Amino acid sequence: MKVHKRYFFLSLIAVLAVGLLAACSGETSQKMNPGTQTNSSAKTRIYHSENGDIEVPANPKRIAVLAPAYAGNLLKLGITPIAVDKWPKGNKFYEGKLDDVEEITEDSLEKLLSLNPDLIIAYSNNKNIKKYSEIAPTVSFTYEKYNYLEQHIEIGKLVGKEKEARAWVEEWQKKAQAEKKKVREAIGENATATVIDTFGKDMYVYGDNWGRGTEVIYQALGLKAPKKVEQEVFGRGYKAISAEVIPQYAGDYIFVGQGDETTNHSFMETDVWKGIPAVQKNHVIKFDSKSSYFNDPITLEKEMEFIVKALTKGK
Repeated sequence: MKVHKRYFFLSLIAVLAVGLLAACSGETSQKMNPGTQTNSSAKTRIYHSENGDIEVPANPKRIAVLAPAYAGNLLKLGITPIAVDKWPKGNKFYEGKLDDVEEITEDSLEKLLSLNPDLIIAYSNNKNIKKYSEIAPTVSFTYEKYNYLEQHIEIGKLVGKEKEARAWVEEWQKKAQAEKKKVREAIGENATATVIDTFGKDMYVYGDNWGRGTEVIYQALGLKAPKKVEQEVFGRGYKAISAEVIPQYAGDYIFVGQGDETTNHSFMETDVWKGIPAVQKNHVIKFDSKSSYFNDPITLEKEMEFIVKALTKGK
């Protein structure tokens, strides 16, 4: 700050006073919210990220999301990003809310610059994080570090809407308890479930925190997984398997993703598949893969409705 000499003493007093107030304000803010700290101008805040403190806008308006999992968190908090990659745009649960949003890739640096973002969100393993930081404040997250509820709260902290994020979590937990009771009354307390999805010729079985409804099925509704799934897949997130070994991972209910245009579901015509008890009992539930990759509040609410209805249908 430039100070004219004749106002030196008065300005010095003012600076000391402002500094004192800022220090007190910062201390109070940090105690209330350890994830962020607002500076004296109220135009920016300090967000305590995985990689250290980052100065971010107090109320970001132009957020570019290079980490597709978090687009829905922003939408639920009332913020429409200015740019996302192609994956969120395929989520029907967002009901067209991203139709007019720019589509970018992690290498679209020139386009990203032209969009003039005031905040960029990326995954921690993104190779261009340093380059993004030259365009706008950039915060990266390690996807596996947070469960789906912590994820929403963390995004809330970042964009100055922690209160709203925590309110949704509380509401969700109450909803989950009610739906859990309904499901248990319909299928019993010991029913198991398996979630599989296919891409081309590749097939995967999923754990309890990797999208595709797993957070709803295993965490919110409390369904159990077959022991082999729990032992080999929980923790790591997913595991590639062959169609021949599906019976080893199959639960009382099997959720099968519809995949994409490359998906091959010929395994469902095999004797191995047809011999699985869940298949014989018509306990196979097909879901929209493209809309279920995510675990944000909007997706979770839609998944909860769909899954509970499927599990309690006719019971």
